[in-house]
Parts: sequence; structure tokens; C-alpha cells
Amino acid sequence: MQTYGRLPIAFVRGNGTVLWDSEGKECLDFLTGLAVTSLGHAHPEVAAAIAEQAATLLHVSNLYYNDVQPKVAARLNALLGGDGRVFFCNSGAESNECAIKLARRHGQLNGGPNRFHVISAYGSFHGRTLTTLAATGQPQKQETFQPLPEGFRQVSFDDLDALDNAMDDRVAAVLLEAVQGEGGVIPASAEYLHGVRRLCDEREALLIIDEVQTGLGRTGRWFGFEHSGVRPDVVTMAKALGNGVPIGACWARAEIAASFAPGDHATTFGGQPLAARAALAVLEVMERERVPERAARAGSRLVEALSKLDGVSEVRGAGLLIAAELGAQYDAREVAQKCLDRGLVVNAVTPSALRFAPPLLVSDAEIDEAVARVAEALR
Repeated sequence: MQTYGRLPIAFVRGNGTVLWDSEGKECLDFLTGLAVTSLGHAHPEVAAAIAEQAATLLHVSNLYYNDVQPKVAARLNALLGGDGRVFFCNSGAESNECAIKLARRHGQLNGGPNRFHVISAYGSFHGRTLTTLAATGQPQKQETFQPLPEGFRQVSFDDLDALDNAMDDRVAAVLLEAVQGEGGVIPASAEYLHGVRRLCDEREALLIIDEVQTGLGRTGRWFGFEHSGVRPDVVTMAKALGNGVPIGACWARAEIAASFAPGDHATTFGGQPLAARAALAVLEVMERERVPERAARAGSRLVEALSKLDGVSEVRGAGLLIAAELGAQYDAREVAQKCLDRGLVVNAVTPSALRFAPPLLVSDAEIDEAVARVAEALR
């Protein structure tokens, strides 16, 4: 179906930071499938783990246990500070769907049938299901599919007063990104997130942080919210967790997770052995390679180099999730196409900004070469 405005190139092979198209052209991948292949393409340990699991056991129903899923849950729980439970699914939208359903269930159990509202921020992106689209603060994406499910409101991002005024006793949760990825790579301030945590505590609402794009080392910490020091009640993730194998996860503090009873939520493929084994291998490599520290160091190099380019007016983001705001004379889509012509994969995250999300194992030489290609494209 024609749901994508695809660019005229077909990628057929990848290795590390390099992609090859069907004509044999090499490209540096500084988008990683929208922050998915964070260990690079065809990572040998992940590939070997997938192959071994495929020859052992691909799938069993969640009516039964398997021996891989609990290991992934334990690692994620440890990264998030412990005392939590994990629900596995297949994507970021599904992880946010789980979080919203959990928040509604928790709110109604603790505050009555009218406590089901969720507040999110303008500029946010939480998914394409009807529910996560209703939570997404981009009206242009919502218009085609009205009427959307009720109970969702948006307020200005990084504006604590706006949130304060919107939080009545119907609010079950606040859903935010630590860095708005699709909204233009816009980080939330630490002061704002601390204020949101305080408001949620005062009004007995859950704080849900969407880490689908920012989680697992991308921002220079394991999770984007860690830059502020707050602790959420629920955290959603996907993208980098499988390095290309579809898997998502919704983590919640154990007392919150207990709001779900058997039959309240389910998925056929979530946490099945193949996807879980890929995730386990990814987490093992990430921990060994200390990817948050690597992303922080490499991100500083990328930011510094981009900031020196003629035609770049601002560089923002965290770690290796970066946006370069271009001068008024540029159209970001045109510049992204010219980058692709020169063998660099980036995208126009807004009409005026390019997004960079290279593998977290990217080399200094690859960063320097990518910036040189951006300079050529701008010229």
C-alpha cells in the first residue's frame, strides 16, 4: 500500500555503519532505520544468536513460559533500577499502547471509572495505532482518522504551568518523551521533568516516559530520563532493543504492574524466543561495549563538527540523537536527498532540520566522513 513516500533506492546488504544498495553503491548509515540498528548492521554476535535460536525454537505461546524472555526482563529491570515488571510486545506503538492501558486500569482501580485521561505534549510522537495516535501531539497526523479515542489531551512541551493547569482528577497519567524525536529532536529540561514528577506525585497520576527512540544508550545514558535524575513509573522501549528484530517492552514498577490481571492484556508474538534471544544478545553487547559512554563521546564529536559547518545554525539533541537546524535558505528534504546522493543516509526530521542517529559503535573516521558529506550537500 502506498503509505510511504519512499526514496528511489533499495538497500540490500549492510555491515556495521555501511549499507549497500541494489546497484552496489555504498552509503554511511547515520539514521539506522530510525534509531533501530544501534549496534550496526549484521552485528556478528546478534546474527549468531538469532541463527542459533532459529534452529532451536522460534515460537511458543505466552500461555507457557520460555527460557529466554525472563533473562531479557531481568536485564531491563536491572537497567531501570529494579522492582519492576516487563510486558513484551513487537513495537514502540504497542509498548505505548500497553502503558496507556495499564495507566487506565490503574487509574480506575485507584480513582474510579472517570480516571482514565492521559496528558501528553504537543510535538510528541507515540505511535500509529488509534490510541497512540490520540496521544500523539501532532494534529496533522490525527485529522484523517477522526474521531479518535477519547480521554487524551495535549499541552505545550517543557511548559510546567500548562501541565499544572490541565491536571485535574480525571488524569491517570502523563506521557512524555525525554527527547522529542519525531518532533524535531527537542530535549526536555531537567527542571521540567522534575516538576512533572512532582505534579504526578501530588495528584496521584503515573509518569510514563516514552523511550522508544531514546532508550538503550542512544542519548549517552541508558535512558533519556536519566539525564534529569527523575524515576518514572512506566517506561516504554522498542527500536534498539532487537537491533532490527521487532521487539518492544513496557516496564512498570511492580505495584503499578499489579493493576493488570490475567486476560487484561496480551499479544501473540511478544517476547517469543527468537525476538527475545536477539534482545538478549543486544543487551549483552551493549553492556560490554558500554554504549552509553561511547554515544556520549561520539555525540560530542558529531555536534562539534556539525556546528562548524556553513549553513548549520544550531545543533541540538543528546548523545547520538542529533538534529542540525539549517539556515533559512535550505530545504531539509532537499539537503537530505543530496546527502543520499553522496552516500550518506540521514533524514529531514522537520522541514528545516536534519536528523542524525548513527550506530552507537560508530567510529571517529565515519563521523568525520559523514560531516564532510553533509558539507558537500550544503554547498
